[in-house]
Parts: sequence; C-alpha cells; structure tokens
Amino acid sequence: MNTADLGLPVDVPSTALFTDQYELTMLQAALKAGTAGRRSVFEVFTRRLPEGRRYGVVAGTGRVLDAVENFRFDSGLLGFLRERGIVDEGTLEWLGSYRFTGDVSGYPEGEVYFPGSPIMRVEGTFAECVLLETVILSILNHDSAIAAAASRMASAAGDRPLIEMGARRTHELAAVAASRAAYVGGFATTSDLAAGFRYGIPTVGTSAHAFTLLHDTERDAFQAQVDTLGRGTTLLVDTYDVTEAVRTAVEVAGPELGAVRIDSGDLLLVAHRVRQQLDELGATHTKIVVTSDLDEYAIASLAAAPVDAYGVGTQLVTGSGHPTASMVYKLVARAESDAPGAPLVPVAKKSTGGKTSVGGRKWAARRLDPHGVAEAEVVGTGDVPPELADRQLLVDLVKGGEVVGREPLDAVRDRHTAVRARLPLSAAQLSRGEPVLPTEYVQGPSGS
Repeated sequence: MNTADLGLPVDVPSTALFTDQYELTMLQAALKAGTAGRRSVFEVFTRRLPEGRRYGVVAGTGRVLDAVENFRFDSGLLGFLRERGIVDEGTLEWLGSYRFTGDVSGYPEGEVYFPGSPIMRVEGTFAECVLLETVILSILNHDSAIAAAASRMASAAGDRPLIEMGARRTHELAAVAASRAAYVGGFATTSDLAAGFRYGIPTVGTSAHAFTLLHDTERDAFQAQVDTLGRGTTLLVDTYDVTEAVRTAVEVAGPELGAVRIDSGDLLLVAHRVRQQLDELGATHTKIVVTSDLDEYAIASLAAAPVDAYGVGTQLVTGSGHPTASMVYKLVARAESDAPGAPLVPVAKKSTGGKTSVGGRKWAARRLDPHGVAEAEVVGTGDVPPELADRQLLVDLVKGGEVVGREPLDAVRDRHTAVRARLPLSAAQLSRGEPVLPTEYVQGPSGS
C-alpha cells in the first residue's frame, strides 16, 4: 500500500486558498486587460543562502505536486470570495473551472542548490501560473529550510542515526512536513505518527519522564516498560540519579537491554560515564541515545563521545536558526503577445537593495572537476553548451497539467546522500563560509 495515497488525518479539501489576495486581484486585472492568457515563465530561486551556510537542499517538491493537483475552487471557496467581494463575477467564473494545464520543471527533490539556481520553473498562462506563487513558496521555503538543517546534522552525526522528535515544537501540520523534510536530509526515523502514516517514515518512541514519575519507584517504571516492550527497549535514565538508574535498568532488563536515553546534563561527560558503567555491568551492547536541545554544533561536539544515536527536536523544526530558505517566485519571461507561438521576451525587476533578478528562461548544470567532484553551478539562458548537456539539473515534474515527476521518498533521501557526497569536502564544515560552489551565469544569444 502506498501510504502517500492515504492523505493526512486532517481535512484539507483544497489548496486553492493557500494564497495571497493579490494573486486574485492581479488575475482579475489581467483578465480585464486581455493579458491573462500570455504565455509566462516563473522561476523559484534564492538570491542568497542563509548566512554562513555552504549549500541549500531542495525539499518539498513532492508536496508541491500534490498541492498543484489539489488547487481547485469549489463552490464553498467561490462563495467565500463572493461574500468578501474579493474578485468580480467574471473572475469567479474563471476560477470555478481552474485547472493547471502548464508545465513544471525543477531540480529533483533532494538535490542541493546555490544562489541563483532555478530551483523550480513554472510555465503556462500568466493567469494559471501566478495563482500558484504562495503555495509553492510556502512549501519549498519551509521544507528546504528543515532539510538543510537536517543535512548539516546528518553530516555532523556521520554513521550515527538521527531521530526527528520536534512535533511538539511547531504547528501540528508543519510537524508532519518537517518530519518528511528531515527524512530527506538524512534523518532515519521520526517520533511523529502522522508523518509515519502520511509518508511511511519509520517511527520510534518508548517513554517520557512522566512514565517514571507515575510509578512509586524507578524500578517499578522500568519493570513495567520491559514487561510490555521487551528487553530491547530504551529506558530513560535521567529522571533522578543517572548512575543509580543505569544500575537499576541493567538489573531489570539484563545485559540484553536495548538502549538508555540521556536527556539532560553535560551529555559528553555523562555519556562517557554511562558507557563505562554499562560495560562494567556486562551490558556491552546496550546503546546510548542522547537528546536535549541538540543542533548540528552540539552533535559535532559529541563526535568523540560513546553515543549511538541522537534525537533532535526544536532546532531541527526551526531550521537551526534559519526557518526559511528565502526563496522567491519571479516572472522571468513572457510572450510578446497572446498569439500562439509568440516568442518569449526576458523580463526582470530592477531594484536597489539586492532585490534584482536575472531575466530569461534558464537552464542549470553542475560542472565537475576531473575527479568527479562538483566545482561550479552554471546557470544560463539560450542554448546549453555541449560540454554541459549531460550535466543538466532540471527535470520534468508536470507536463500539460499532468504530474510526471512523483517519486518514492526513499529515492529522494538516497539522492540527497549521493549528491552531498559529490560536493567538495568543505561542504561538511560547520564554520561560517561562502557557498561551496560558485554560481556562473551564461547568457544565450536570445536571452530567453
């Protein structure tokens, strides 16, 4: 069974109002002006990475495809727009039959990106493309921010697995999206059952401090958990005294105890002491899981500690200090007229303050050095240079309104692992620095 087909256990009948009002007022004005049907090209990109970050991670593409498919104005939504007087009757009639019939291409989910990368390209009439701006950006900005944080944490963790456990630190629906994005970035499991239900992500979880506090003694709590979940369970050992708890845990479960979890204190020091104690008690195979406000820096600081897995919550679901990827959705080309086959002309905003953009329908390719390591992100308009023809990054996601780019989440996760491995070694550094690849622009003869 494909769990993605089951849908969230929350009623979200349409994504059509996940938009800003000015998308609809622009639509109304364009319909009146006779320009709504002009062929247009919009691109999603970011002008800069979060300060100090070396690369970004594309995440949320699969959710974007779901959102585009489900972008429909039913009678209830049209009634709301009519009641508020947001648009006129002619526009409401147009919206009632809205179906996206254009094309979407973009970097495959799990890829990395850099400033100026055309992460997603949406092509069709101005009217049908402009409506998708907000929902596309809200998904990509959130999910890519989480995936980038997850990727940095996964690099810091090395071969040690990461558990996503941030559901209680964010909006209930954002928590599900965050679990998905974290899985793309390299996390192994989630504590959030809705994410497991919706996306098939492996779920884990045993007990909290409340379970220990419920019982008359810590031994009683451990015994109850082991009796129910077996000796391979993970016992939480920092409710009272860690040393005493570890001793009791091994007495109750025996050397077959699966793991202990430490959720407070000096994790580096405590982990070393707990490992020594477990080994002295004969529980040499019992693993140590650490939690407690971890981020990529804390994980890196524990690299030499005898830790077997990390659980991460708050810092992950807030993007480890950067909760958005700062992506924008800009019109970069439009047809000269409404005539079929009218040529595209590049368009771009001219602005001070760093908000300029580059016009023209773009392609992107990644140039490799002789060792197969990425050395530059090449973005251009017009013809693709022959030497980069087999290194192009954009793939088809939607053709003629039909989704063609949906893929299993595990394939996305594997792609990111492989792509990250082909970046220069400095990509894994947590110290502040410039993007690990420069972005080079190539202007084609037509600029379109």
